[in-house]
Amino acid sequence: MMAKVTVLYFASLRDAAGMSSEVVDCEGDLRALYGELRERHGFALPVERLRVAVDGAFARWSDEARDGSEVAFIPPVSGG
Repeated sequence: MMAKVTVLYFASLRDAAGMSSEVVDCEGDLRALYGELRERHGFALPVERLRVAVDGAFARWSDEARDGSEVAFIPPVSGG
């Protein structure tokens, strides 16, 4: 089932995408969504290095995207 979601980008993902968010159509799970967006924007980070959250709560990569949701891809945080 096709879902329209708002994707939020942070840190290096925001820099690579050139935007902090976008609305996209998604068919499938969150791993597939990231894969599509990684191809589109040239993200360097593999899915294994990221966390994913849906509507403010951490989610599993195998979760299906839900229409109207806000999906955030969260890269590792550097610093001390």
